Amino acid sequence: MKLFVVPTPIGNLEDITLRALRVLKEVDFVLSEDTRTTQNLLRHFDIEKNCYAYHIHNEHQQLENITRQIQNASSVALTSDAGTPCISDPGYLLVRECIKNNIKVECLPGATALIPALVNSGIPASSFKFYGFIPHKKGKETTLKRMSAAQETSIFYESPYRLLKTLEMMIPFFGEERPVAIARELTKIHEENFRGTLAEAITHFSNKTVKGEIVVIVGTPKDIKQTETTPLFE
Repeated sequence: MKLFVVPTPIGNLEDITLRALRVLKEVDFVLSEDTRTTQNLLRHFDIEKNCYAYHIHNEHQQLENITRQIQNASSVALTSDAGTPCISDPGYLLVRECIKNNIKVECLPGATALIPALVNSGIPASSFKFYGFIPHKKGKETTLKRMSAAQETSIFYESPYRLLKTLEMMIPFFGEERPVAIARELTKIHEENFRGTLAEAITHFSNKTVKGEIVVIVGTPKDIKQTETTPLFE
């Protein structure tokens, strides 16, 4: 018995690995954050497999039952809607429970938004901290203040509906010249990579309707002098 944690593409279906496709074909069934999304992916690659819902709204209630099903199976795959499960997606509780019950867990390497966003940001990638989705109400200012003093690159996910407000809230803590990179819709047709200062980012995103999945990369105070004088975006 084994649980395979299987990353799925964050946009471009060509990013799925040959190994992921093989595992999805061989497992007894698939646990999906959204069965419709996973079934669309499976159909695209001509894979017929039963999918069962495992998401943030049922993971606590179904944990014992799902663990028992995995124990009675040869192998099972866990997927999220896009990217790698457990990274700002459901999965941690199940992985922990499988380990407790001596069920083998194997995570396949594959797609995740934060690493491509960091690598193409132009901001130092040797040391960084990932915050996932930061609080959008209580605790947000505290998180931003702590992030502003960090000595390593900071990364977080943000909703397109809150991006501009978050950037504006950052000004008192980070200052207008703090270098930022904002990756939007990575691997998709309308992918955009903004690179510049915090003030330039606010100007840029104030003049457009923001859509899609967003990753924000923030440099440290020592990176300010290395920031491009002109904002770069694609």
